[in-house]
Amino acid sequence: MAQWAIGIDLGGTAVKAAVAGRETGVLSTSVTPTATADGPQGIVRQISSIAGDLYRSASVTLDPADFHGIGLGVPGAVDRTAGTLSYPPNLPGWDVVALREELQKSLVESIGLKAPVFLDNDANAAALGEAVYGAGREFSDFLMVTLGTGVGGGIVLNRQLYRGPGGTAGEIGFMIVDFEGTSIHAGIRGTIEGLIGKERIVELARRMIAASPSGSSVGEYCSNDLSRLSPRHIETAALNGDEVCLAVWERVGAILGTGLANVTALMDIRKFVIGGGISGAGELVFGPALSQLRRSTLPSMQEGLELVPAILGNRAGVHGAAALCFSES
Repeated sequence: MAQWAIGIDLGGTAVKAAVAGRETGVLSTSVTPTATADGPQGIVRQISSIAGDLYRSASVTLDPADFHGIGLGVPGAVDRTAGTLSYPPNLPGWDVVALREELQKSLVESIGLKAPVFLDNDANAAALGEAVYGAGREFSDFLMVTLGTGVGGGIVLNRQLYRGPGGTAGEIGFMIVDFEGTSIHAGIRGTIEGLIGKERIVELARRMIAASPSGSSVGEYCSNDLSRLSPRHIETAALNGDEVCLAVWERVGAILGTGLANVTALMDIRKFVIGGGISGAGELVFGPALSQLRRSTLPSMQEGLELVPAILGNRAGVHGAAALCFSES
């Protein structure tokens, strides 16, 4: 019997979805821009449509009797008992949404599918994906960090997700590293996400370019239009030796490393799996982050410190969302 499920990773910019087998991992995928302008109900309809299409296609070759449900990784605070998502920071117009109930209702109305829906924070889902299928398989305890539109985290202790009593454990993006700074995100000053979320990295680069007497070559990669600047442009310029862009990534890595040092001091976690789109900058981020982590921890805490790239890439979330179905059904 080939047990299978659908995993969905709801992000601020894209909805990633996949059919996954319990033993094999992801079998097929889709990526769709998030319909953020349509609000909660519009996104529920969008997810329902995506899941329905995947279910119909997969059930041609996979036995519907072996279907374990739909797992959903979402940004923000999740009440897994009530099935609600509260105030996702990168989905404007949302407050508290009964996402599980609304999605189940939409699936029945649209394709007549009665299926269990399992809901968790997106970073928790990514952590579970890496723990079961990816870079975390060899670690008993680790923190998964996702660097993308926002900065998320998921804690694995003794091979199990640790969510905390309110379901918000691991939200490293809202760890404060600069309480007197000017950056305010989601009403909080000086958080990691408010400093190195995707758009904040771009803002940092623009400020550093403007302040540099010698300028930067990064304009060559964005048609000399800094309004089009993206982290990929900054990465490319840095890899080609641009000093300003190299300094941008040094700053980003230092901020991340400071946050990781706080995690090590608090929880004695020494293994960190780093994923998300921004992690594609690789050693530009990993090198300064590990250096700052070591500088910011006591010698007695440094043995075994390790940063490893998430090997599932942008599929970690959908792997983990599907794994929720297998672990909880």
